[in-house]
Amino acid sequence: MPYVYFPNHGVLSMLTVMRSGEAVEIATVGNEGVADLSVFFGLKVATSRLLVQVSGEVVRLERSSFLGALSDCPKLQEGLGLYTVAMFTLVSQSAACNSRHSVGQRCARWILMTHDRVDSDDFPITQDFLASMLGVRRPTVTVAAGMLQKAGFIRYRRGRMTILDSDGLHGAACGCYRLIQGTFDRLS
Repeated sequence: MPYVYFPNHGVLSMLTVMRSGEAVEIATVGNEGVADLSVFFGLKVATSRLLVQVSGEVVRLERSSFLGALSDCPKLQEGLGLYTVAMFTLVSQSAACNSRHSVGQRCARWILMTHDRVDSDDFPITQDFLASMLGVRRPTVTVAAGMLQKAGFIRYRRGRMTILDSDGLHGAACGCYRLIQGTFDRLS
């Protein structure tokens, strides 16, 4: 891990790669955080893979510069400690969500979390990518996104997602979204 990344706009996906080669999203990082937190803990080898989910502006720091800034700035250490707690909440709540909630609820949660991180009602996303991030097959995402679109919460066309009714989408998502987002909101 020669670098750490601070997204200003856009979203990075943190993926766990299984022995079979399949990758599953474990977390997203947007303008609220940093990737890879492993450097903060002194690790030299990444335990996850990063993938650009929504392109945007990212500040990239060399590992040594980042570690130097940590030792010079206690506020940065404190902020990253709090961010670590929020990321742990995101990962653990997402794991519980993935095993207990419907694909429709998980899809709404994922769209809302991406929406928060890109700070726009419109962003690029393909059904193949969304299926991969949710750990389901593409036809399953087609049905889930179709239901959200039919309800008037989103518009989905040719790799573009547009949020039409944020309140409705909040209602379609499980409570996991509010719990996760509440944790991140307390950071600011």
